[in-house]
Amino acid sequence: AIKRVLNLNEVPPETGDGQHDAAATNGLISQSTPILNAEGEPIWKVLVFDNLGRDMISTVLRVNDLRGLGITIHLNINQQRHPISDVPVVYLLEPTAANMERITQDLQKGLYSPAYINFLSSVPRPLLEDFATQTAQAGTSEQIGQVFDQYLNFIVSEPSLFSLGMGNKSYFTMNSAQTSDDDIDANVDKIVGGLFSVAVTMGTIPIIRCPKGGAAEMIAAKLDRKLRDHILNSKDNLFSGNRAGGASSLPSSRPVLIIVDRTVDLVPMLSHSWTYQSLIHDVLSMHLNRITVETPVEEGNPGKGSTKRSYDLTSSDFFWNKNAPAPFPQVAEDIDAELKRYTDDAAEITKKTGANSIEDLQNDTSASAQHLKAAITLLPELRERKALLDMHMNIATALLKGIKDRQLDNFFQLEEDIKKQTKVQMLELLADPDKGTQPLDKLRLFIIWFLSTEQEVSRADMERFEEALKKTGVDSTPLTYIRRVREITRMTMISSAPTQPQQASASTELFRGFTSISSRLTDRFKDAGLGANFDTLISGVKNFLPANKDLTLTKITESLMDPQNASTSALQKTEGFLYFDPRSANARGTMPPSAKDARSGAAQSRGIETSFGQRRQGFSEAIVFTVGGGSMDEYGNLQDWAKRTSGATGGAAGAVSRKRVIYGSTELVNAESFLRELAELGAEA
Repeated sequence: AIKRVLNLNEVPPETGDGQHDAAATNGLISQSTPILNAEGEPIWKVLVFDNLGRDMISTVLRVNDLRGLGITIHLNINQQRHPISDVPVVYLLEPTAANMERITQDLQKGLYSPAYINFLSSVPRPLLEDFATQTAQAGTSEQIGQVFDQYLNFIVSEPSLFSLGMGNKSYFTMNSAQTSDDDIDANVDKIVGGLFSVAVTMGTIPIIRCPKGGAAEMIAAKLDRKLRDHILNSKDNLFSGNRAGGASSLPSSRPVLIIVDRTVDLVPMLSHSWTYQSLIHDVLSMHLNRITVETPVEEGNPGKGSTKRSYDLTSSDFFWNKNAPAPFPQVAEDIDAELKRYTDDAAEITKKTGANSIEDLQNDTSASAQHLKAAITLLPELRERKALLDMHMNIATALLKGIKDRQLDNFFQLEEDIKKQTKVQMLELLADPDKGTQPLDKLRLFIIWFLSTEQEVSRADMERFEEALKKTGVDSTPLTYIRRVREITRMTMISSAPTQPQQASASTELFRGFTSISSRLTDRFKDAGLGANFDTLISGVKNFLPANKDLTLTKITESLMDPQNASTSALQKTEGFLYFDPRSANARGTMPPSAKDARSGAAQSRGIETSFGQRRQGFSEAIVFTVGGGSMDEYGNLQDWAKRTSGATGGAAGAVSRKRVIYGSTELVNAESFLRELAELGAEA
């Protein structure tokens, strides 16, 4: 969709050999070619975006991808810009009055011409009329080439992960008593608009399921109405024609969209994880696929200070694609294996050409022409691979430092078996000065225990816990709020035993400590120039693999996607979920609820009265959306489940069913940000 926008809304030609599709399913932008003019030359363009437009593009395309699509310069609409006359401009922005005024000013000043205006969501009629009036008054209509609604107001971080970029306050806004009904309605409308755009971009109308009550029901009912109205009233239906899957109205081939409120399970928002992706999110505060890491200026000489480096983790990074969901010890071993593979490949080339090293090869002219030719074709790929591995070495080193300082391996291990902790053990843990350098980790552990434990926690107990937490220097106001929602959350949480019991013999192997890995790794890590530092970091960090446990949201998804194999407890939780089918003929005419209706209890029953068959219908694709923040842990857990259960034979024909789960949320939030929201809610309470 983005490539189409940058190619001035010309549909890129499909390659007949399926390459285009392969690239799309891999989540990579295939090699881009810019649109050509009548003379067969590329049309060079300027790209102007607002903040959401920038965020939306930056996770999918890099600067060189933009160059490949004919974008010579990209600018934010809010910054000072200079004229580049007679060059086409592609605007990609939200439809706001301020943005439209700026476009008119740009065209009046003759900054660019012609203008291809793309709104990230559907432009409201009154705004479009105002824009038309401005254009007529300013006399700039000649300079406008196109105006399009693009339905792209969401941010895709990975092929199966998106957010609506609503800032780190959506949980607070949706749950605060101080938020006005109008503000809640505005937020609900924004979420509905984002989910509508996701459906349009995927080209398919989902079946919608959600629990009764709360924001999830309001969003589902409004989205159902919006999709239904669109199908009925639009002359140019966005879901018909050549869009993927758009013409199919069979429920089985459509995805199910599961919308839940964040309160359904707060644990994944606070838990300590052991996978590469979640650790990066927690320790290095990843934002829009970018992280910043401190690296020493000179290896082995800490006195020289450190420097900050930013890295982008993209879906064209082979190492990231393979290892993002892997447990951290496995990632360390894989960096090691990849470094060995790189060293072997580099040695192979230098051996053939007679040079001593890759560097010499670039300067040596005497090597045989035939071998040089082979080497030169391989050099760029080798250099790129080395740069990626160096980046992941630096990231792994920064993570190890974080794990060691904060003792994250210990916290993770405790949380794996949190229910076994007694009140006395918890108090000892909170009082233990050797449990890491960040008191917030203790607060997270305690909240998880408090939400999970079967034990009775009296008011006196709670006071003792709060006292112990205050002594660590942590702000305990989140607990005021957690006490209030504990009972609600505990009713929706589904406790989980590991899906594959760990054998006793295996567990001793798993808990052997990171030291045995260390002895295997460090020689090669030393070769890479990180050795001594890495060695001291890695020794003593536990090497264990997480037990396979399905989180609450994964169990809810399983019960709605694959009811035949779901547990009874999960099926009971989702038995009362509402069912909306925007394509069905019945259930028309029900007005979507507003926040005011919800608070006054005036909302009517919604959705279709489902038959047993509809409730037990299976799906091969789901979009799971959380209102109030998303967690990398939950995303990883859903992907694990989909991978684990794909390939199970499904249906009468015994066909292999491949499951795909797309995870979305109002915003991806790490534990520290989420605790700030809980503290604000606690202070309010």
